Amino acid sequence: MRVGPARFFQSGETRTKDLGFDMPYWIYMMTNASRHPIYTGFTGDLVERVRFHKNKIEEGYTKKYNLVRLVFFEEHSYPDVGIEREKEIKGWRREKKNALVETKNPRWADLSPMPFQHFKPSSRASAATGRRQ
Repeated sequence: MRVGPARFFQSGETRTKDLGFDMPYWIYMMTNASRHPIYTGFTGDLVERVRFHKNKIEEGYTKKYNLVRLVFFEEHSYPDVGIEREKEIKGWRREKKNALVETKNPRWADLSPMPFQHFKPSSRASAATGRRQ
């Protein structure tokens, strides 16, 4: 089990390279068909996180507002950089968030097929949702 970045950084340790953080970290934005509201999140596993949102596995904001469209994602090499970027975006006004999405996704299409291109669901993933893949 991977130690979450927030827990790691609360310990006061700031050296990420020495500890082997060689996997990507992601900032992502989810919305619904009406494009309102927008949820901004941070994760170390974009494919799994989007699957959780789309299948409404966890209770919360994204489930309540049916935020199942991935409209923006951005890769970061280090968790602390990604967390800071997430905080920055969350502090923006709606118009600035819209502009960011539209720089890479002017039609607000669901981008989830992009990170899922090489994803093959495991039997464990199927069991977690209770659905056949």
